[in-house]
Amino acid sequence: MNPDVIVLGAGAAGLMAAAVAGQNGARVLVLDHGPEPGRKILISGGGRCNFTHLETGPNCFISQNRHFARSALARYTPQDFLKLVNRYGIAWHEKARGQLFCDGSAGQIVDMLVSECRAAGCEFRMQTRILDVRRAEHGFIIVTDGGEIRTGSVILATGGLSIPKLGASDLSLRLARKFGLRVVPTAPALVPLVLEDADPELAGVSLPIVARVGKKGPRFEDGMVFTHRGVSGPAILQISSYLESGDAAQIDLLPGQNALSVLLKIKKDRPKALPPSLLEALPQRLARALAAGMGDTMLANQPDRAIKALAERISNWQLRPAGTEGYAKAEVMRGGIDTRDLSSQTLEAREIPGLYAIGEAVDVTGWLGGHNFQWAWASGVAAGQAAAAGHR
Repeated sequence: MNPDVIVLGAGAAGLMAAAVAGQNGARVLVLDHGPEPGRKILISGGGRCNFTHLETGPNCFISQNRHFARSALARYTPQDFLKLVNRYGIAWHEKARGQLFCDGSAGQIVDMLVSECRAAGCEFRMQTRILDVRRAEHGFIIVTDGGEIRTGSVILATGGLSIPKLGASDLSLRLARKFGLRVVPTAPALVPLVLEDADPELAGVSLPIVARVGKKGPRFEDGMVFTHRGVSGPAILQISSYLESGDAAQIDLLPGQNALSVLLKIKKDRPKALPPSLLEALPQRLARALAAGMGDTMLANQPDRAIKALAERISNWQLRPAGTEGYAKAEVMRGGIDTRDLSSQTLEAREIPGLYAIGEAVDVTGWLGGHNFQWAWASGVAAGQAAAAGHR
């Protein structure tokens, strides 16, 4: 075939872009170095794929341009994707507010997207290495380990650097730089944090918390779990996307309660109790660790300043990580192709007609809970429609 559009990457964004371009009349070829499409989809959401979030909006994303995602998200909404899921008879449930998961396997989402591509006449070449992309007189030349292919448009959809065991690569970033597009520095996001003084005795302890970075940062109320190397859990993954090197996160271990009032009341009501009793609302292992510095002196003999210091540590724990677990454990990559060089309407490079960038490769990083998938669907639709329109 002589494809009108070549999609580099058979992940969430790439499959959606290919299907939509094909449905709009373009001849589409999908190239990927992996053995099968949608490998990251298959492991997402514990194998059940948290495929969207009903409350997705631009405020749920991190980007140097917070408004960039607005256009694509408005034109292809969670309800639009849900209609597609329902049309295929895929059973789903709302696990937490707005977070939609498959009842069965994430493979159902992959099968649905591949079926959409096949029905639209898209072709796939898996296990194909992309060696280079060059501009040609009327489009581009894709150089692969199986030869050269000419095309009118190229959609960069090879994702980011997260989860390298699934074949993550920096191909989209390298190609973007080659064509003169700027790249915002990248880092692991939605990733567990490593603590210098991690206590292995606390590994496995979990509790609800409120976490935030800075006074103006978003506030996340969700779970935290201690690991052998630090902390993880939904609230920690959320704030990890906002932390820069040297930053501290503020953690409230007793959300919704005034820690000082709680502790002073316990001291008054149970004067002969020992310090860990102050923290009976917390898991026992954590309570013992937090109260360890107060010794074995009963509460009646503990000075109020010690109680206040403990209350401050509980309600405003300054969590300053030594680092993260890296891309191996990160759900997504932060940063990527600079949105200043892309059209928010079409995801086309402003100075390179026919070149598009979508999904995780772009500097648009969503919160935990299905927002990143919704960006993949929405950006894929925008680019797929625009690329097809260029070849009618």
